[in-house]
Amino acid sequence: MRICAVNWQDLDNPLGGGAETHLHEILERLAARGHEVVLLCGGWPGCPPRVTTRGVEIHRVGTRQTFALHARAYWERHLAARGFDVLYEDINKMPLFTTRWSGPQRVVVVVPHLFGGAAFQELNPLLAAAVWMSERPIPWMYRGVPFQAISESTADDLVARGIARRDVVVIPPGVSFDYYTPDATARAERPTFAYLGRLKRYKGVDLVIRAFAQLGRDDAVLEIAGAGDFRPRLEQLARSLDLGERVRFLGFVSETEKLALLRRAWAVALASPKEGWGLTNVEAEACGTPVVASDSPGIRESVRDGETGFLVRHGDVPALAAAMRRLAESPTLVRDMGVRARAFAETFTWDRCARDTEAHLLRVINPGG
Repeated sequence: MRICAVNWQDLDNPLGGGAETHLHEILERLAARGHEVVLLCGGWPGCPPRVTTRGVEIHRVGTRQTFALHARAYWERHLAARGFDVLYEDINKMPLFTTRWSGPQRVVVVVPHLFGGAAFQELNPLLAAAVWMSERPIPWMYRGVPFQAISESTADDLVARGIARRDVVVIPPGVSFDYYTPDATARAERPTFAYLGRLKRYKGVDLVIRAFAQLGRDDAVLEIAGAGDFRPRLEQLARSLDLGERVRFLGFVSETEKLALLRRAWAVALASPKEGWGLTNVEAEACGTPVVASDSPGIRESVRDGETGFLVRHGDVPALAAAMRRLAESPTLVRDMGVRARAFAETFTWDRCARDTEAHLLRVINPGG
């Protein structure tokens, strides 16, 4: 196949995250299987406009703020004539409506999750309204287009918005469990909880801090890894709760530091109201580390309540604190849940994800084949 993927960012972008990891794990494997793979995405100041990374030819145009203004024109000038079989649009920001781009190629859409009303929890009202409005035409602009959702929750969201269920396949992400592996000797001696991800308002990190404050264990530690504009508010919250040095803000961490944190934590905490999947949860589980999380769309599919961690009603800080307390009081429970977590994580592989994506794209391109 000749595949052109379209996404707002690539994995090397400093603002890249889980959605970019998901897309690149698939694209690089498709390239390795002999398909021609091009990625059209936004750039950042000083980035090279053209690179080839692990078999994927990357074209960068504009920035995070301007990509939508430049993407279609760049396609028309530089890529449309190359005869791609499929445009593979990743909607993890605002849709680009590639169904209106020129060419005979089919369009397939992959959706980690849609923002919906959650945009108003993070963005200023004007920008949130723009994101919300951009999602409204999806059922009409992509009518009859094949969709790939990364979770049943995202599939349900698409159907609720008017996408036909027959047009949606669910292909969960994988996890690099040959890299994310348990190491019992690395577990911290004192109860340690971790958050890894962007420090954005909608992520619910404030709920994790408040729950930690109610834990009632002066020997416990909360380590927060990640960057974002909500960090000053979170630091102020930790000070106001008199948590002192027991809450540690690590900033952006390398992959090596991330692995070490996942291994030493007694549990990873995630309290956002909505995720496409919860990739960090499964990475933690692959390290034999339980997860304490909100019972939210997407997240609930990456944690088995009572087996690989605990799910609590979103926003219920006392319940989140109680779940954390159960683990803090029982190293044996941490160990036993960690064993089950590792076994659960091993059911998700990137090779399977890429093979299922390849099979879906081939069916779309050649429905009678």
